[in-house]
Amino acid sequence: MVYVALPDNEQRALPFYLAMEEYIARALPPADYFFMWQVQPTVIFGRNQLIDAEVDTAYCRANGIEMYRRKSGGGCVYADKSNIMFSYITPDANVNFTFNRYMLMVEHVLHKLGLDARTTGRNDILIDGKKVSGNAFYHLPNRSIVHGTMLYDTDLERMVRSTTPSDEKLKSKGVESVRQHVTTLNRYLTISIEEFKQFVRGNLCTGEIVLGSEAVEQIGRIEQEYLTPEFVYGNNPAYSVTRRERIEGVGEFELRLEVKNGTIRRANLLGDFFLVGDLDGELLAKLTGVAFDAESVARALDAVEPSGIIMNMTKEQLIELTNKIFL
Repeated sequence: MVYVALPDNEQRALPFYLAMEEYIARALPPADYFFMWQVQPTVIFGRNQLIDAEVDTAYCRANGIEMYRRKSGGGCVYADKSNIMFSYITPDANVNFTFNRYMLMVEHVLHKLGLDARTTGRNDILIDGKKVSGNAFYHLPNRSIVHGTMLYDTDLERMVRSTTPSDEKLKSKGVESVRQHVTTLNRYLTISIEEFKQFVRGNLCTGEIVLGSEAVEQIGRIEQEYLTPEFVYGNNPAYSVTRRERIEGVGEFELRLEVKNGTIRRANLLGDFFLVGDLDGELLAKLTGVAFDAESVARALDAVEPSGIIMNMTKEQLIELTNKIFL
């Protein structure tokens, strides 16, 4: 695996590094690439999440915590300079295989440090049953991108205050608070954060490339999309029918339908699930123009294969989710 370095030590905002992932995926020759990065206090929420449902925006603004959306699925996370972000870019198009391989690679590195790390659930790495790393992924043409947190000495108080996960999610994890569910590496290691980063790099990477100034300029252009209010806040119109549900091993879902004259005019699906296909074109578009009744909705979704769109979701789970909108 090749480590990708920047030509300077300039402090950059989180969207730059997301854009850097895209640049590597689109511009560099096929290979496995990896890099690490750190940011000032920032909340980053998933592609299909509502910012007001996941982030305490008033607290973030009052405390100088930046807020951004990413293109991968999954839930809302908090990052600061004592948290290390990992980015992995590979030409492997099988996102499920790529994701599992990446998780096992990181778990193996932690084992080498004497830590009893275990991958669990959809996207977490745990130590002593507590989360130390959360991960997400998305797919570009002929490339897969995986990125995740590694909590070294993160400010857990700010993490709890800045993010507002639902009570249902916390209950499903068997904990009463985020603090009970999360741990940090400095509780188990005597090495510094910089020494930890060097250890990870030395065990995952065998080579290095340094991006030039032209590449940095191109990354800056890609970054602009992440900075627009339209991307950060999304288009969240008022829907007349809403149903929220959690499917174990798949994620949280909020199905929103705008209904007029007995017909579904617009559909949206929000949550922390992981996309492996085209949610809009392969699923939500099937509901547009459909009569608002359980039978018509089930018939419209009959040809949909949800496992190719949402990670781990079965057709039965999809039908059950949509049926509950009528209860």
